[in-house]
Amino acid sequence: MTEMLTRRYLLAASAALVSGAPALAASPTPVTVYKTASCGCCKGWITHMRRAGYLMKEVVVEDVSPIGRRHGVPFELSSCHLATVGGYVVVGHIPPADIARLLRERPKALGIAVPGMPFGSPGMESPRGDVEAYQTLLLMPGGKTRVFARHG
Repeated sequence: MTEMLTRRYLLAASAALVSGAPALAASPTPVTVYKTASCGCCKGWITHMRRAGYLMKEVVVEDVSPIGRRHGVPFELSSCHLATVGGYVVVGHIPPADIARLLRERPKALGIAVPGMPFGSPGMESPRGDVEAYQTLLLMPGGKTRVFARHG
């Protein structure tokens, strides 16, 4: 098992170097993602995360909403999947680099969110390469937000 994880990590590290992704940590960071069985774009986001070196655990649920409420995520910030990593909640199609920054800076927040499903975000790429401008929001206790990163 350890050899398999090491091989996967080395492959992810190589892919990150080739793609210009941020440098990987000394060991894969575990992420638990909650999604429904039928969501295809969630699979795309998970692929991006794995390529960036994250160790993904998928949990299939019938409805992601109760998990979001349990983590303090307001309905208007919800998306088709959410994840937990390093004590934070991560909602939606967030670029792996934003998650790396969150874990590096460790702000006093519940987590980060990309509401909805913006075109061009990880897992939401279009065949024509369309990219919609979107923001990653820092989710503060009480449901307040502030811009954490801008994309597109």
